[in-house]
Amino acid sequence: MDKINRGVQRLFAFGAGLSMALVFAIIFVNALRRYTLGKSIAWGEELPIYLTIYGVMFGVAYAYMTDSHIRFSVISDLLSTKVRRALDVVSDLVVLASGVALAYAGHAFAMRRGHLDSSGLKAAGDWLAESTGIAALEWVGKVGTWQYAIAIGGALFAVAAALRLAARLRTFKGAN
Repeated sequence: MDKINRGVQRLFAFGAGLSMALVFAIIFVNALRRYTLGKSIAWGEELPIYLTIYGVMFGVAYAYMTDSHIRFSVISDLLSTKVRRALDVVSDLVVLASGVALAYAGHAFAMRRGHLDSSGLKAAGDWLAESTGIAALEWVGKVGTWQYAIAIGGALFAVAAALRLAARLRTFKGAN
């Protein structure tokens, strides 16, 4: 189980880091083009926003998985160890339920508006589809592709909470 947890943590950390690295690279290249050639990349303004959302979702899941998220513990620090453990389990269950609800809501939202064109990415999606001959690559230019970050983030959050809960329960059983 520890191997699974470490693997998932690495995946979450990689997803967050890759998203942020891509955001930096796109903004850097776009700024260079703007100030040297006088032209920006059309999708260079919108794509970093969506990639940041994906990065935040991976980062939130990673922070919860490693139990290094921000929390207010003034009151819980006053509780006994047994009560604090029970509160941690309840917190994990609430986060798990919240992640599932967020995944569902994100999916519903992306499906409702997913067919709309993303103004800054439509041309890139159309170009990809035309140049490769793969019509399915038009999804790059649709809003739903990027709005789906909420659904994926909810799923990641639910996975992080489930794994955290399993690890916590295993630790509690070993302590008794």
